[in-house]
Amino acid sequence: MSMPLSAERRRRLGAFLAALAFFLSTVEYMLPRPVPFMRLGLANLPLLFAVDLLPFGAYLGLALVKVLGMSVLSGSLFSYVAVFSLAGTLASALAMRGLRALAGPERLSYLGLCVAGALASNLAQVGLARIFVFGSSARYMLPAFLGLGLVSGSVLGVFAQLFASRSSWLARVRGQA
Repeated sequence: MSMPLSAERRRRLGAFLAALAFFLSTVEYMLPRPVPFMRLGLANLPLLFAVDLLPFGAYLGLALVKVLGMSVLSGSLFSYVAVFSLAGTLASALAMRGLRALAGPERLSYLGLCVAGALASNLAQVGLARIFVFGSSARYMLPAFLGLGLVSGSVLGVFAQLFASRSSWLARVRGQA
């Protein structure tokens, strides 16, 4: 029988997941990128696990803090990059949360959530690119973006699934959520 997390433990868990997102964002910025504007999405792993751990408001708060932290760390806080990051993160977070609510953890793995989140993020960013930068020619970017999103989402999803199956920390926190 699982016991619900107290408000204090939820705050601590949210702070830990935000710090983990900042750390992973820093690691991600040190890695070479396959394409100049593409990232692997390592900083989304805390959001992926938070789908099952945090209530909706705290989950959205984590998504916003992740974008703010990444924007500060990368020096893009007051640029269009932050707007694209915000749109992608919110689209991803809402897609993952919505799918989890519809399907439940028994029918949709972290791999499925991660791929859906990556594709939702890329669609949102290509949509913004169409509106603000490229116009109708943004459609030419869509296959490459979706292909890279599918690959990066799959790689991160497999990692998340393996981590979730072996992590005593995650099992303990899930038992309290």
